[in-house]
Amino acid sequence: MSSNESPAGTAQSGQEPRDTSFFGQPKMLLNLFSVELWERFSFYGMQGILAYYMYYTVTKGGLGIPEATALGIVGAYGGGVYLSTILGAWIADRLLGSERVLFYSAILIMAGHLSLALLPGAFGLIVGLILIGVGSGGLKANATSLVGTLYAKDDERRDAGFSLFYMGINIGGLIGPLATGWLQVNWGFHVGFGAAAVGMAFGLIQYSLTRKNLPESAHHIANPLPREQFLKFGLLAAAALVVIVLAVVFKFITAENLKWVIVAVVIVAAIAYFAVILANKSLTAIERSRVYSFMPLFLASAVFWSLFQQQFTVVALYADKRLDLNVFGWQMPPSWVASINPVFIIIFAGVFAALWTKWGSRQPGTPLKFAASLVVMGLAYLTFIPFAGLVSVPLYSIVIILLLFTMAELLLSPVGLSLATKLAPAAFQTQMVALFFLSVSLGTAMSGVLAQYYNPANETPYFLVVGLVAIVFGILVFAANKPIKKLMAGIM
Repeated sequence: MSSNESPAGTAQSGQEPRDTSFFGQPKMLLNLFSVELWERFSFYGMQGILAYYMYYTVTKGGLGIPEATALGIVGAYGGGVYLSTILGAWIADRLLGSERVLFYSAILIMAGHLSLALLPGAFGLIVGLILIGVGSGGLKANATSLVGTLYAKDDERRDAGFSLFYMGINIGGLIGPLATGWLQVNWGFHVGFGAAAVGMAFGLIQYSLTRKNLPESAHHIANPLPREQFLKFGLLAAAALVVIVLAVVFKFITAENLKWVIVAVVIVAAIAYFAVILANKSLTAIERSRVYSFMPLFLASAVFWSLFQQQFTVVALYADKRLDLNVFGWQMPPSWVASINPVFIIIFAGVFAALWTKWGSRQPGTPLKFAASLVVMGLAYLTFIPFAGLVSVPLYSIVIILLLFTMAELLLSPVGLSLATKLAPAAFQTQMVALFFLSVSLGTAMSGVLAQYYNPANETPYFLVVGLVAIVFGILVFAANKPIKKLMAGIM
C-alpha cells in the first residue's frame, strides 16, 4: 500500500466479496455498534441528570449553581467533548492508530464516571467531566473512523451502515437516561452516576474481547509523527496545559464565560484545521476540492447542532419547569424526556437506512439532506409556540416536537458522519471525522449560549426567532446545492 492510499480503500479492494452478514453490512459493524451503545449509555445517562445535579439545591442533592450558569456549563461541556475529538483523532492519525486510542479512551471515560459517583461536590464534578470529556472525544472520532474503514469510498451502503451504527448510539441514549434518572430520583445523583460507570465497564469488557477481530486497517497510522518531533509536540502540549491552568487560576476562564471560551476556541480551531489540511502538499486536486465542499456543510451542521443539543439545556429546563410529567398518577423523572428522541431513532433509523439502500444512486445528495434537516429542525421549534401560553404543558407536546427533532437528526447526523469519511483526504482519515465533530462542538457550545436567552415566562419570541433562522439556513443550503455538489467531485 502506498503512503497515500487510505485504509478504507484497502478494506474493500473490489477484488474480494463484500461482507453482508450484518443486515447487509460488514460483520465488524456489529462489534463497533455494541461498543458505541455502551459508551452512549454512560454518556447520555450522565448528561440526562447533569443539569439538574448542578442547579438543584443542596437539599435536593445538587450543587445549587444558578440555572443560567448550569445550562451554559452543560453546553460548554458538550462542546468541549466534541472539541476533544481533535486530540483523539490527531493521536490516532499520528501516534497510535484508531484502535488503541479507542481502547484507552474507554478507560478514561469509566474513570470519569467513577469520579462523579465517588468524589463529592464541585471537585468530583470537575475531575469527572474532564476525564469523560477527553475520553469521549477520543472514542467518538475513532469509533466513527473505524466504521469508515469497513467500506470503499464509492460503496453505496455507507450511509445505511452509518444509520445502523447510529441506532446503536441511540439504544444506549435511550436506556442510559432511564436508568440514571430513576436511580437519581430514588437513590440520589451519585448512584445515578455510578450506573453510568457500570455501563461503560460493560462497553470496555465487550471491546476488549472483540478488538482482536478488527481489520488490519484499524491499526493503520495514516500520517506517522517522526520521532525527532516528539519532544517539540510534547513541549507544546505541556505549554497549552500550563496556559489553561493559569487562565483558570487568574479567572480568565470562569463557569459563567466558559461557553463563550469554548465557542471562540472551536471557531479558531476549525479555521486552523481547514487551513492545515488544505496546505498539506500530499493532497490531490480532487481531495482539495472535496475539503472546500465541506465548508458550507460544516456551517450547516453547526446550525443544526445548536438547536438539536438544546435537548440538554433549554429542553431539559422545559421538561423540569413547564411539562406536566404526571402519568396516571405517577410523576415521571424529567430526565426521562431525554429518552424520547432515542426511541424514535431506534424506530426510524432502520427505515432511513433501508430507504437510502433502496434508492441507491437515486437518493438525494448530502447537501439536500442537510437542507431538509435544517427546515425540519426549524419547524420543530415553531411547534413549541402553540403551547407557550399554557400553565402546564401536556407531555404529548414534547413527543411531537422530539419526533421532528428525530427526522431532522436522521437527515443530517449519520449522513454527516458518512460524508466526513467519504470526503477525507488519505492523510487525514480520522482528523476529517474530527473536523465534522468540530461542527457538533460549535453547535453544542452555542446551545449553552442560546439557553441564556430562553425565558419560560415569555417563550414565543425565543422559539420563533430560533425556528425561522434554521429554516432560512436550510433554504440557503438548498440554493447552494449545485456548486457544493460540483466541489464534492463525484461524492454523493
